[in-house]
Amino acid sequence: MSDRTPHGSLLMFGRHLLRVSMARQWSEGHSTSILCVGASLGPECLLASGSEGGEVTLWSQEGTIIGRLTLPGEEDSTSVVFSHAAPVQLYVSHGDAVSVLDPRNLKGPVEEFQGAGEEEINALALNETGSALAVADDSGAVRVLELPGGKVCRTLRRHTNICSSVAFRPHRPNNLISAGLDMQVMLWGLQKTRPLWTLNLQDVAEEEGDDQQRPGQLFNPPLVHCVSVASCGNILGCAAEDGRVHVMRIGSGSKLDQQGAVKAHSQGASQAHFVNFLSHPHWLLTGGNDCQVALWDLSKHPVVTPEEKAGVTATPRRKSKSKAKRKDQSQNKAKTPPKVEAEKEEVDDEEAACAQEVTEEKSGPKLCISHGDKVNWLCPVVLKGEPSVVVADQSSSLTVYPLSPL
Repeated sequence: MSDRTPHGSLLMFGRHLLRVSMARQWSEGHSTSILCVGASLGPECLLASGSEGGEVTLWSQEGTIIGRLTLPGEEDSTSVVFSHAAPVQLYVSHGDAVSVLDPRNLKGPVEEFQGAGEEEINALALNETGSALAVADDSGAVRVLELPGGKVCRTLRRHTNICSSVAFRPHRPNNLISAGLDMQVMLWGLQKTRPLWTLNLQDVAEEEGDDQQRPGQLFNPPLVHCVSVASCGNILGCAAEDGRVHVMRIGSGSKLDQQGAVKAHSQGASQAHFVNFLSHPHWLLTGGNDCQVALWDLSKHPVVTPEEKAGVTATPRRKSKSKAKRKDQSQNKAKTPPKVEAEKEEVDDEEAACAQEVTEEKSGPKLCISHGDKVNWLCPVVLKGEPSVVVADQSSSLTVYPLSPL
């Protein structure tokens, strides 16, 4: 079966505990660990997943397998992105290449961009107009390809280690954010090959004196694994190895206006994705190596809404001398039954005492899911009218959790 309910889950709101069958598993689409998931836009939403060995699977909203193929070379499928401008185009990175697929006929690539990356590609991003494809790779470079055609029009070189994630700003098709294992976050204007600003998260941690070990967590530097931009285009979220999601606000003139963080996970945070179909644009889904998936309401976070609480304005940094080693991911395939908990928000009554502190979100997550395995990818999506999140982990199956109780 491709769509089955594995176990009854626990969902907690306040003091009320309900036992409901919430999680569904989509199986038999892959034979290897799923590394990435993407969704197309519109009511006819399709999902695509990529896994080790070059496997790509296309799914319906019900979890039915529509098509499967293995890409030439059988290198890991590391990123899948549907075009906003042309829903019949699906871009998949594998090795240093990008394949263009037609979801209506998933027999083989329609087009191949060989050597799109200088080294193995980690992430893809398409701008809203469908005119540019950004490619982040192990060399630290970000290449921008013109579409259609795939011609390299820009190569952006400022990261000193692996570039792990890229994202275009909504409403600004020529603004690109990149982040990497050098602990740097950069905003680029595609007219130039120099970043508009650079923020080094390691410098931020040292300046704030916030690099102490927390209970239950070994100290890890803020290597950035994933960057996401809210639909407003001005708020960034970066999932990092220190267990935090680092939040930034872009102000007028594309300047870095403010930065802070949410202590989201007890181990490294691997995923952060803003959700654009809930009540406001500042809902954020996160996942981590602590096997947790959490949904956060950042609408009152001091970086997002600075009038709620005074904060510290960040000064952009230019360069980091740190060269962090690439994180080794565990290949443990064991899964435990999913458990869902919605934790009651903890209200911070003290305002003045920590007026200068914007590095902590005092409120807990609105929804917390004990998934039972390390999270490789999160994909927020509306499935048959129901707000949901699709989770890829170390296994060959996808798990779907509803967000509709919120």
